[in-house]
Amino acid sequence: MTESSSLQSTAPATVIAVRDLVKQYDTKTALDGVSFDVHAGEIMGLLGPNGAGKSTTMKILTTYLTATSGSVTVDGHDAQVDAIKVREILGYLPESTPLYADMVVWDYLRYVGAMRNYPKAELDKRVAEAIRMVGLHEYVGFQISQLSKGYRQRVGLAQALLHNPKVLILDEPTSGLDPNQIIEIRNLIRELGKSHTIILSSHNLAEVRQVCDRVVIIHRGKVVADGTLDELEGRLASNHPIVVGLQLSSGTSKADAVAQLQGLPGVDKVLVSHDTQVPVPHTIFEIEAQDDLRAQVAAWAAKQGHTVLELRRKSMDLEGIFQALTQDNQA
Repeated sequence: MTESSSLQSTAPATVIAVRDLVKQYDTKTALDGVSFDVHAGEIMGLLGPNGAGKSTTMKILTTYLTATSGSVTVDGHDAQVDAIKVREILGYLPESTPLYADMVVWDYLRYVGAMRNYPKAELDKRVAEAIRMVGLHEYVGFQISQLSKGYRQRVGLAQALLHNPKVLILDEPTSGLDPNQIIEIRNLIRELGKSHTIILSSHNLAEVRQVCDRVVIIHRGKVVADGTLDELEGRLASNHPIVVGLQLSSGTSKADAVAQLQGLPGVDKVLVSHDTQVPVPHTIFEIEAQDDLRAQVAAWAAKQGHTVLELRRKSMDLEGIFQALTQDNQA
């Protein structure tokens, strides 16, 4: 085996391929050339502001909508040509889970499974397995209306898992849950990610950061970012301010320090962030520059007699990445 073929064989397979997806509603373009891949075994976060095109994308992926142009293939099957087969491969949990609240959990799941025409013995086995996977075994005899919202979400997940799908598509799975329920559902999603490929749409950036391997960000119907958090942070590294904490030498005011820092070659802007008493009284400055000027800042501070208590590049978390990519041109 050649080196190139060995690398190809270890690369994760593409389970979903979205290519040049366009969705037009009369004069409004909801999607404008969206393309991305979803790889086997990954949990991919689909992010974007309200109205960005996330829900439209997910509805096309799950064959609830057809695209104006472009293509979606799921495990090699065209979503528009072979929608029934694609639905066999996908499990879908919409944001508002359609449950029959008056039904008992077991009966509801059997009812959903019966629509797929499973023989009774297989149906009972599938229901029992789905219940085991989502941790509902203590509630099989409960009426759905008696369950907390967190456990109703588990029922929704169980119905999405009944047919043992290869891919799970989860739309805002923790919306409206309390903090304890959110943690439980996040843990469940991580566990399901060990055996399923998952697309997770969420407005909760902390959730995406904790659960997802990779993110795709859509803004105004276009993909504006696609990669791991480390990759996206690296691409935006030039936007990272330098944070320096200084105990200023006697006779130097904060205004003096700002003016001196502003005079260093390559510095674009200097701001006084805040004063702090930890570990000793000092001032935090933020320096905007295209290059990493920490060495120059350290040398300047030593020359001026200032004590440096902190000197670092300001990290950009998912919130910062999201804001940097989607706040411009927002209506």
